[in-house]
Amino acid sequence: MSNVIAINAAAKKHIAAARATTDEMLLQSIAKGGRTAMHVLYSRHNVRVYRFVLRMVRDTTMAEDLVSQVFLDVWRTASQFEGRSQVSTWLLSIARFKALTALRQRKHEDIDQDDVLEIADEAATPEASLDRATTSEILRACVAKLSPAHREIINLVYYHEKSVEEAGQIIGIPQSTVKTRMFYARKQLADLLRVAGVDSIAA
Repeated sequence: MSNVIAINAAAKKHIAAARATTDEMLLQSIAKGGRTAMHVLYSRHNVRVYRFVLRMVRDTTMAEDLVSQVFLDVWRTASQFEGRSQVSTWLLSIARFKALTALRQRKHEDIDQDDVLEIADEAATPEASLDRATTSEILRACVAKLSPAHREIINLVYYHEKSVEEAGQIIGIPQSTVKTRMFYARKQLADLLRVAGVDSIAA
């Protein structure tokens, strides 16, 4: 029994040390076969990758499968990470490629990227919560009316908080094109929100 306790304590200590490391350090360890590092990287990023993929494929089962494929690729190709971008950017690039491939195979062209649902503030009044929910619903509906390219930019820059450079790396386009798409996406979204009667967000 004391051996089991000692093993569990050692494992917990090892996991705690792995959590204190950077993503880049985790990839170096994964490249050498480090299973604990893989577990920690997965724990850090699986939810973000899942949400990103789900917005593209709109199918929970497919999204779960694609997330598994993304992290399997990470396990196999960790040594190929060159450090030219953040690890999260690299992961989303892999995820985007896999999602687009899956959509092509499914012959489905409408890449819908819904807005993340807002969580109501517990201190908010029922009226404020209803107003926030209504605004969130209108925003999702307006984002859904954007072209797939514009939805993708809005999703990456505003919901995943990626820089122009990182968004360009994920999509595989120049930064100038990202800026142009952002400009037109924001302009179109503002127009759609004004028509929907949400001037405060559109401003």
